[in-house]
Amino acid sequence: MRPLRIGVIGTGSISHFHMGAYQKNPRVQLYAVCDLNLERAQKAAEKYGVPEERVFTDMAEMLKLEEIDAVSVCTWNSAHAPCTIAALNAGKHVLCEKPMALNEEEARAMQAAAEKAGKLLMIGFVRRFGNDCRNTEDFLRSGYFGELYYAKAVYQRRNGNPGGWFGDKSRSGGGPLIDLGVHVIDLVRYLMGNPQPVSVYGAAFHKLGSRKELKAARNYVSAEKSDYDVCDVEDSVTALIRFDNGAVLSVETAFCLNMKQDRTSVELFGTKGGARLEPDFELYADMNGHLTDTVLSAEPVLGFDELFQREIDHYISCIADGIPCRAPAEDGAMLMKILDAVYRSAETGNEVKL
Repeated sequence: MRPLRIGVIGTGSISHFHMGAYQKNPRVQLYAVCDLNLERAQKAAEKYGVPEERVFTDMAEMLKLEEIDAVSVCTWNSAHAPCTIAALNAGKHVLCEKPMALNEEEARAMQAAAEKAGKLLMIGFVRRFGNDCRNTEDFLRSGYFGELYYAKAVYQRRNGNPGGWFGDKSRSGGGPLIDLGVHVIDLVRYLMGNPQPVSVYGAAFHKLGSRKELKAARNYVSAEKSDYDVCDVEDSVTALIRFDNGAVLSVETAFCLNMKQDRTSVELFGTKGGARLEPDFELYADMNGHLTDTVLSAEPVLGFDELFQREIDHYISCIADGIPCRAPAEDGAMLMKILDAVYRSAETGNEVKL
């Protein structure tokens, strides 16, 4: 059986995690790349062994290659929907980076295109493939938590606006909520069994801007960052999301915040036990009338390369072996519904019923 031939649309920073993982999968041939920036596309092709004749700046031309089986969409957010729909209409399976789209309307159009084409549309919820997620699933299956009724998710950077298109709302759709918050909101909802959201209250703050005047280094920088970047997205967001099973999720996310250091934390609270997934995996319960804190002798939290390798390997197995997808389009569309509601609540100052 010949390897699956993969095209990559967009060769910016995140695409390298996709291309590196494809390169390591023995069932795959990284076949073509496309980017509006020819020089960037050529550098990616050279790095990952794609021949010059299969380097494109026109997505439509790349999608004409009938031998391409599947693509990764790694563009800025506003291009997710048009690129994904075009690829599906061309008969390709699609792994689209998160967030799925700019809004729920676009996401539903993508989902409909996948159903019409009879092709897989997987969303890049890479956190679902981490050891912390797997460990939590083990304890959920055992009934350790009892009923999960509350969760807290935090993804905040002190000085973490990546610049480039990330700060341009017309291309990104928003700031830390749609870029960072999407990870932890999805992870919590997934672990809770994908309950339906029923109401959302949110507040967004536009106080600090990009803080480009700061001399401190940033851990993540857009491939397009420049001194002329637009920044019209929020710096931080807080939200409260209520689900149809009665559970509530509290979310805090920020690109820029006057705090001591970056914070990432996911906490789950149940009637029998609780857990913190980051920075270390810890369990909280009681035993024989005593409160207990347990740290697992488990695999460490995975780095980006390992997370993306698992995600890409799963994508390929879904296509080649027909296994169920762990990150289907429906989950991406529902998450966009939640994000839309948070932004709408922040604009109006009112709770949004869903």
